[in-house]
Amino acid sequence: MQASGFVLAGGASKRMGRDKALLPYSGETLVQHVAGIVREAAGSVALIGDPERLGHLGLTVLSDELPGHGPASGIYTALRTTQTDWNAIVACDMPAVTADLLRELLRRAETAQRNCVAPTGPYGQPEPLCAIYHRRCLPALGRAIRDKRLRMRDLVKEIGAVWVRVEAPALANVNTPAEWADFEAKLS
Repeated sequence: MQASGFVLAGGASKRMGRDKALLPYSGETLVQHVAGIVREAAGSVALIGDPERLGHLGLTVLSDELPGHGPASGIYTALRTTQTDWNAIVACDMPAVTADLLRELLRRAETAQRNCVAPTGPYGQPEPLCAIYHRRCLPALGRAIRDKRLRMRDLVKEIGAVWVRVEAPALANVNTPAEWADFEAKLS
């Protein structure tokens, strides 16, 4: 199955107090780490974010086409630029995501009769920022952005997703300095 990979790196990182994408992680930045995982699973990767801020990382960086609309606009940009039907899209603040998880989601997408394959954690909540999207989601995503319905958990339910239950650590994201410190402490 041919797929493309994208990492969302356009957020303001307000709760972190500094750019999450550029946090140092294992000799590189957090976004480079996540991008490597996405590339390993999907075969390619591009960042969705500010080319001026991220261009020095040596990765393809695509400007968010509709800035100010949260992750929905990053996913919209990815689906507008992709050359493949299925697309692995992951937020840059998910350091524990694995290529095996993404490959499993892509495998499920091959036979899915839906537009999205998204993992759910232990409480059954979908994680739309670590999911596989078919590009036929683009019209629904465009309408949601136009109507300012930007909550991705609601949107993945609306577009019709296959849910795949996974272990919580793989879906952990880091939004605050305390969450980052906890994550780093677990690595020690």
